[in-house]
Amino acid sequence: MIRVLLVDDHKLVRTGIRLILEDTPDVRIAGEADSGEAAIALSRTLKADVVLMDVNMPGIGGFEATRKLLATQPDLKVIVVSVHATEPFPLRLMEAGAQGYLTKDCAADEIITAIRQVHAGRRYITPAIAQQLALSAVSRTHGSPFEQLSQREIQVMLMTTGGESPQAIAEKLHLSPKTVSTYRTRLFQKLGVSNAVELTRLALRYGVIEERPEHAGTPD
Repeated sequence: MIRVLLVDDHKLVRTGIRLILEDTPDVRIAGEADSGEAAIALSRTLKADVVLMDVNMPGIGGFEATRKLLATQPDLKVIVVSVHATEPFPLRLMEAGAQGYLTKDCAADEIITAIRQVHAGRRYITPAIAQQLALSAVSRTHGSPFEQLSQREIQVMLMTTGGESPQAIAEKLHLSPKTVSTYRTRLFQKLGVSNAVELTRLALRYGVIEERPEHAGTPD
């Protein structure tokens, strides 16, 4: 039996995946979490084999949650389930330790296939993204300015565009405010923006984040 932990801040998404997996005889839902922090807390008591992880969530988000889960539970398998099908997310999350990557528009049977393959020790990347990664590796071309960001810069970017203040980011990522300020300055320079509002607009333009209510008042 494969025990799965669902991590997504949208209840509707979790419900849809749960309904799919409930009809799968060799898969069992071990628990659900609506944030990276909740997933980490649950993982201490649950004995999940596979985590289905969203990327954009309040708090530390999927990047940091994946890193922290795998740091303490190296045998755990993480499959990212995200709306993001373009760079830099697939590559950066695989570098962070995720063993699978699916988009939220994938078919029900693909989710089940991914869970089984990853549980068996193999990677699974949805075909369209796998092809994109292969082409990118060959051509070395960059279609999005966000591709040049490091894993940590992406984490800070997502939390900034999610409305988190530098102080809150520092506390949640266990970094000093000065370090967070350095990351913000660096990613602003790389992307050619001067504040969080411009960063959010650029991220929305490239489909790096989804439109959410907090984007109307992102702090500088």
